[in-house]
Amino acid sequence: MSQPPDVIPEQALQRVGWALRRADLTLQSAKEPALRAVGLSTASYSLLMHVHVYPGLNGAELGRRLGVSTQAVALLATKLEANGLVERRTHPRHRNIQELYLTDEGHRTLQAAYEHIGKIEDKLTDALGPEDAQHLRELLDTVIAALADTE
Repeated sequence: MSQPPDVIPEQALQRVGWALRRADLTLQSAKEPALRAVGLSTASYSLLMHVHVYPGLNGAELGRRLGVSTQAVALLATKLEANGLVERRTHPRHRNIQELYLTDEGHRTLQAAYEHIGKIEDKLTDALGPEDAQHLRELLDTVIAALADTE
């Protein structure tokens, strides 16, 4: 059996996309123990942050913002609701649409998680310095915009 042609260069693992992926995996790994300490997963934290910043989002809107399916949001929201962190309310004009809001316990849990995550964010900013941290955020916004244009 013959070998396929070598069409992937050795430098493929040096591409920007691979660096972003490694950085994201490392960041998620750093966040997991901090979030676990307050009873959250990274997915739960993301959902709670979005509901905090944009109260009243429905499952479809959350799915688009989080990059997951509406069904995945529904499953996670059900778990968070059972834990008393979010509540569903019927949309005032569309009775088939359920909006999500944080409960008082959800706000307390999110605040605790945010404090833990803040320490990780501070470590990043300390390592980069404030100017480079700001520059990195701007570069990442450019990456996001460039990839959004390809859809």
